[in-house]
Amino acid sequence: MSHTEEKALLYGLDERIRPAPAFFAALQHLLASVVGVITPPLIISSVLGLQAYLPYLISMSLLVSGIGTFLQARRVAGIGAGMICLQGTSFAFLGVILSGGMIVKNRGGSPEEIMAMIFGCTLVAALIPLLISRCVSQLRRVLTPVVTGTVITLIGISLIKVSITDWAGGHHAANFGAPGNLALGGLTLLVIITLNRMRNRWARLIAVLAGIVVGCLAAALSGKLVLTPQPETGWLALPGFFRFGFAFDWAIFLPIALVAVIAVIEAAGDLTANCMLSQQPIVGPQFQRRLQGALCADGISCMLAAMFSAFPNTTFAQNNGVIQMTGVASRYVGMVMGVMLALLGLFPAFGALMQQIPPPVLGGATLVMFGSVMAAGIRVLTQTPLGRREMLIVAVSFGLGLGVEAVPEALKQLPPLVSQLFGHAVTTGGVLAILLNVVLPSEQRAVVLPQGETAGGQ
Repeated sequence: MSHTEEKALLYGLDERIRPAPAFFAALQHLLASVVGVITPPLIISSVLGLQAYLPYLISMSLLVSGIGTFLQARRVAGIGAGMICLQGTSFAFLGVILSGGMIVKNRGGSPEEIMAMIFGCTLVAALIPLLISRCVSQLRRVLTPVVTGTVITLIGISLIKVSITDWAGGHHAANFGAPGNLALGGLTLLVIITLNRMRNRWARLIAVLAGIVVGCLAAALSGKLVLTPQPETGWLALPGFFRFGFAFDWAIFLPIALVAVIAVIEAAGDLTANCMLSQQPIVGPQFQRRLQGALCADGISCMLAAMFSAFPNTTFAQNNGVIQMTGVASRYVGMVMGVMLALLGLFPAFGALMQQIPPPVLGGATLVMFGSVMAAGIRVLTQTPLGRREMLIVAVSFGLGLGVEAVPEALKQLPPLVSQLFGHAVTTGGVLAILLNVVLPSEQRAVVLPQGETAGGQ
C-alpha cells in the first residue's frame, strides 16, 4: 500500500455514502459513545437520589445527543461544524453538578427541586459557548496549535485511563483485573487491529463493530455476558419542556459557568483533531467558520438539554478515534448517527440493551480509538516548530495536568470547588497552557541581513 493510499479516507467530509455503509459507520460511532452519554445520568442519579427519574434522564440524554449531533453534521444557517461532532453529556460538569445538587439536597430540597436548580443553572450557562462563538477570531489568537495540541493530547490520555479501567472489568468490579477480563478486551482489540489493516474497504469500515460483536460473543460463551431483564419503563419516552420547573442560584451557577468555559477549550481541541483527521484545514477562515458554528451548536445543544431535562452537552473526543480507525469522515454519517441516537432516546429499551455490553469489551474497543485521539494531539503540537517557549508551555501543562490527575490528594487541602475543577488533567493542563501562551513573550528569531548585520528581538 502506498503512502498516499495509507493516508486516504474511505469517505471524505462531503462525500455522500450509501445507506448500508453509512449505517455501519454510524453504529460504530454510537457504540463508542453511548455508554459515555448515559454514564453521567447514572452517576448523578445515584449520588443525588434521583433513581426514580433515571430512565427518563437517560432517554432525554440520548434524545438531545441525537438532535445536537444531527445539527453539528447538517450545519443549518451557519450553526454546526458540518462534521461528525457527536454531542454527549460532558463528564467535565459532573463535579459542579453534584456539588450544586448536594447544596439543594442539604437544604431539604426534593429530587424535583434539585433538578429544577440544576437545569435552570445549566440553561443560563449554555449562553457562554454561544457568546464565545461570536468572537472566534480573538479566540484563535489564544488557542494556538501548542495550546490545542496540549489539550487534545491530555484528553486522549485521560480517556485511555477510562479504557484500561473498563478493560480490567469496570469500576468496583469484584473481579477487577482478572485474566479473563484482560483476555476478553485483548480479543476485541485484536479483531479491530486485524480488520483495520486489511485492504478490503468493508473490513476497515466494520472493524470496531466486528470487534465488539466478537467480544460480546466470547463473553456470552464464557459466562461474562448474561442479559438481564430491565425494569418496565414503557415503550416510548416523550420529552417535556422544563418537566421539573426552573430555579436559579448564583452560588451554584458560577462553578457551572467556569466549567462551561473550560468545555469550550475542550471543544476547540476536539474540533481541531476532527479537522486534521478529516483532512480539513486547522487554520484560516474556513476553520474559524467551522469553530464558530461548532461552538454555537454546542450552546444550542446545552440549551435543549436543560429544557428537556438532560445534563450539559459538548463535543465528544472519542469519535475522532472512530474516524481514524474507519477512514470515514463523511458528515452524512453524523446525520445518520444523530437520528439513531434520537431513536434510542425515544425507545428506552434499546439504550438498556446497550448498557449490557461487558466493560472489558468496551475497554478493548475504545483503547485504540482513545489512543488515536492522543496521537492526533501530538500531530497538532508538531504542526509548528517547538522552540524553548513552546517546550516550556508543554512541559508545565503536561507536568501539572497529569500530576494532579495521578495524585489528586495534592489538592485535598484546597476548597472542594477548586479540587473538583482542577483535579483533572484537561482542566489544569488546558488552563495553564492558555495562561502561559498569553503571559510568556514570543521569541523573536534573529535575521541575518545581507551586509552581515543581525536584526533580532530584544
